[in-house]
Amino acid sequence: MSSTSERSFVQQLQENQNLIHKICRLYTNNEDAHKDLFQEITIQLWKAYPQFRGDAKFTTWAYRVGLNTAITLYRKKTRTVNTVEFDTSLHKINQDEYNYEEEEHIKLLYQGVQQLNDIEKALVFMYLEDKDYNEIAETLGISEVNARVKMNRIKGKLKKILNP
Repeated sequence: MSSTSERSFVQQLQENQNLIHKICRLYTNNEDAHKDLFQEITIQLWKAYPQFRGDAKFTTWAYRVGLNTAITLYRKKTRTVNTVEFDTSLHKINQDEYNYEEEEHIKLLYQGVQQLNDIEKALVFMYLEDKDYNEIAETLGISEVNARVKMNRIKGKLKKILNP
């Protein structure tokens, strides 16, 4: 990979790391697991970056890689992950600290979302990120109509979970 490409990756990752944090928050329950998943998603993005052609926005591509990584890792009961050392100082990535205290007001929502299956979680995440149904469908590999129907069912399911 060229140094220009490396710089481009680092810049894109720097600008979009909050979406990775949000994916991590959705699929983990503690800070250590969050950090581990963040690192694994970063590694998977780095490995896949040479194939990123720019046909879709970087964020759409990062959602897809991040969600697929999270779903794959957390679907396994053992949760053992072979990781590759990624030296952030080498690439000079300034990682913003993720403030859990700011997230306290949405803790209840996350508890409800935790009870959903992996695909439902991904769909809710993208919906809450104000992604349109076309982008959600493209990212998750389903039709736009299917995304709308699933989201309506999920809303009903979450209402029952949050308001028993």
